[in-house]
Amino acid sequence: MKLSRAEYKTIAKFMEQLIPTRQCMKMLKERFPSHSQSTLLSIFSLEYQRRMKRTISKHHTPEAIESYYQRYVSAVKTRPSSPVLLDLASEVDFSPALMARVILERFLEEQEGAVSTKPVINSMLREPSLIPDRSLANHIYQCTINDCCYGPLVDCIKHAIGQEHEILLRDKLRERNLSFLDENQLRAKGYDKTPDIILEVPIAVEGHIVHWIESKASFGDECSHRTYLNEQFWSYWNRFGPGLVIYWHGFIEELDCHRDRGILLGDRFPSDVVTLCHGTGQG
Repeated sequence: MKLSRAEYKTIAKFMEQLIPTRQCMKMLKERFPSHSQSTLLSIFSLEYQRRMKRTISKHHTPEAIESYYQRYVSAVKTRPSSPVLLDLASEVDFSPALMARVILERFLEEQEGAVSTKPVINSMLREPSLIPDRSLANHIYQCTINDCCYGPLVDCIKHAIGQEHEILLRDKLRERNLSFLDENQLRAKGYDKTPDIILEVPIAVEGHIVHWIESKASFGDECSHRTYLNEQFWSYWNRFGPGLVIYWHGFIEELDCHRDRGILLGDRFPSDVVTLCHGTGQG
């Protein structure tokens, strides 16, 4: 799905009032029914993570951490069956999963008298049953399963969706009998920074030659696309020639402005693929 820059800004403006719970996706779908849920979730995730980056420092001061922890301890005593940690995160406009990490770190520091290592914290967030306090374990679990932008569950889902779309891309190439090398094969050949697919025989898409394809299971907004251009796409272009980037969840259509320089954008596998002959540029 391609959105104009103005359409994207309208959606992003509406998202400013939302917190990253599963319920917010229902609100988004009701407000923007013509857009797919995967596109809306991807945009919301991008915008919310940007919001957190702007404000995260205020949540990590010693004073803020102590305040959150004491408020949590007090709320658990008076409302033990309520989702107090989830409510606290919402009240102070902080990601539930990030709030869970802050409270867990503070709890373990109090219990053990020292700061726990990152692997220990991560393992407990992934598996709350490892947390020695059953009530805290339950509240941590509530935060991680309700956060649609941060946390171990989200990381797992994003990884699975990314792999799913890479498999889809390879299947589409095989359906058209196109010969290619994937990222694993390229790394085995000694390449350290590669796109997902290198075509052994180039193709033409909408009149443009394509030597490589990159799969992005996300929405292409201006900030992330600019980062990808600087850190990945131009590097691929320098090494392998012109290529195609597929943003499976859509992108801002004005960003598809480098076609003449050799980087095309798409939101699905192209339907008008023409296989070229090596060295001739002719189909």
